[in-house]
Amino acid sequence: MKPMLLTGTTELPEGEEWVYEVKYDGFRAILEASDKGIKLWSRNGKDLSDRFPEIVQVEIPNKLLPFTLDGELVLLNTPYQANFEALQTRGRMRNKEKIQASSKQRPATFLAFDKIENKAIPLLKRKENMNNLLGKLKHPQIRSIDIYEEIEEILTIAELHMAEGIIAKMKKSKYQPGERGRQWLKWKQWRTVTGFLQKYDAENGYYDIGYYKDDSSTSLGKFKHGLTDEESETLRTFFKENGKKRKGTWHIEPSTCVDVHCLSAEEGELREPLFHQFRFDLTPEDCTESKKQWNLSLFPANFEPTNVAKPLWKGIAKQDFLVYIRQIAPHILPFLQEKKLTLIRYPDGIYEESFYQKHFPDHAPDFLKMWMEDGEPFIICDQLLSLLWLANQGALEYHVPFEKAGGQRPDEIVLDLDPKDRDHFSKAITAARLLKHLLDELEVKSFVKTSGNKGMQIHIPILEGDLSYEETRKITETLATLLVNEAPDLFTIERLKKKRGDRLYIDYVQHAEGKTIIAPYSTRATEKATVATPLHWEEVTEDLRPESFTIHTVPARIAKFGCPFSMYEVARDHQPIKKLKQLLQ
Repeated sequence: MKPMLLTGTTELPEGEEWVYEVKYDGFRAILEASDKGIKLWSRNGKDLSDRFPEIVQVEIPNKLLPFTLDGELVLLNTPYQANFEALQTRGRMRNKEKIQASSKQRPATFLAFDKIENKAIPLLKRKENMNNLLGKLKHPQIRSIDIYEEIEEILTIAELHMAEGIIAKMKKSKYQPGERGRQWLKWKQWRTVTGFLQKYDAENGYYDIGYYKDDSSTSLGKFKHGLTDEESETLRTFFKENGKKRKGTWHIEPSTCVDVHCLSAEEGELREPLFHQFRFDLTPEDCTESKKQWNLSLFPANFEPTNVAKPLWKGIAKQDFLVYIRQIAPHILPFLQEKKLTLIRYPDGIYEESFYQKHFPDHAPDFLKMWMEDGEPFIICDQLLSLLWLANQGALEYHVPFEKAGGQRPDEIVLDLDPKDRDHFSKAITAARLLKHLLDELEVKSFVKTSGNKGMQIHIPILEGDLSYEETRKITETLATLLVNEAPDLFTIERLKKKRGDRLYIDYVQHAEGKTIIAPYSTRATEKATVATPLHWEEVTEDLRPESFTIHTVPARIAKFGCPFSMYEVARDHQPIKKLKQLLQ
């Protein structure tokens, strides 16, 4: 079975006859289910089944068989952003033990977008049939791609999550295996990087471009396509007139800069590069690692940063902070968007004056949302542009309450584990593991993060109406008391610091209406620019150090291991509240 193919477009079509899907950066695949089991086939007919046991090793009721699905095999960073590099690594694995370990540590997902059946059935009906099937299948790693009818909605999602692009499909389109037409269109969300010309290989037609990293000239990658005939002739002539030829390759000193579209630029390679334009307004010295990271981050066109060279931490400029916030936006926004936000702002960096801000600023732009409550204006940060604007104002810390704006009941329970200092962080590890054991006994789904400073926090997501603050306060007090009774020499609920000694303080009093907690992935005003970082529970060992999670390390960590809080909302809907209420007795 050859999949139906897509045609590239530089402009998305609009109209009632179209629907839209996020374009994921993965492997196009056909999933074939029969009484012999599940098979995964690449678009070129290669059997991928043995590489992805988490998808194929499942029993399917006979009444659902057979069926064939078209989709994308992905490793997800967010619900709308896939990690192609990590998937490539997985796809190259051959060792069964390594494959099995990877499938548990970072499971792949088959995102189905079509059910291949009678060719006369239109797209929307096929999708309806597919969703009915998947609803009965209930396979956690096989699910359907969302579809959208409003182009602005999907453009916003694709921008926030830095998706590969968007696919437009005609509602009435028939499935045509192996054919490429205008009924399915793909639009790429290009990153545009800038580099200086270095080499021209006359044999294969590729041009090398470079940039400066740590003041040394470094390869950015190669490109060949996207040039007009005139541009190709200009470039060839330029190299031959100004360069030196060695073994079929023309070399030139850094002088002329160009913009190149790509999907990624890592380790000297550009993914799907296309020449965009010459940049005669720039010099080679403008082509830096900092500019590369900025360009790859897909900042909104209407975002206008200021004073980007200003240092906020030692050796860390505002530009570096804005790049971090842009990269982390899809992960932090879900924890901010319905909460009245309290900021700690450091307009001139962590060594200068700071102040708390919870009220809506007078000079705020129209896109920043205001929430009025009891005559007071509060800040709601519910979109990318709002988050970037706040970051540009020097908001380094983001603290959120336990209830949604306008709500009277908490939508999460949080226990704050506060050691005396970082030298006593091991006590936080011990407390977290004991709490995990207690909560597991109750079948409660819990999540853990560093505070970004010297402690840790345990989060338990709940539905807004499940428990009152009085009940959650009693639950946190009971859990804290159980730990103190277990190890009174290690833990305490004593509020006065002078009476705690070296014991870890379990702060259950902080979980109350009007109180706040640091948001997951918020930076902190510490010397090393540490981050309140979600952890996988298996990471909570004696080797854990909070200072290792910084704005430099956290984005790469998510790309490698995924977000440990990715199932937070799912857990909210399935907490055993009756068992939690046992702690009220």
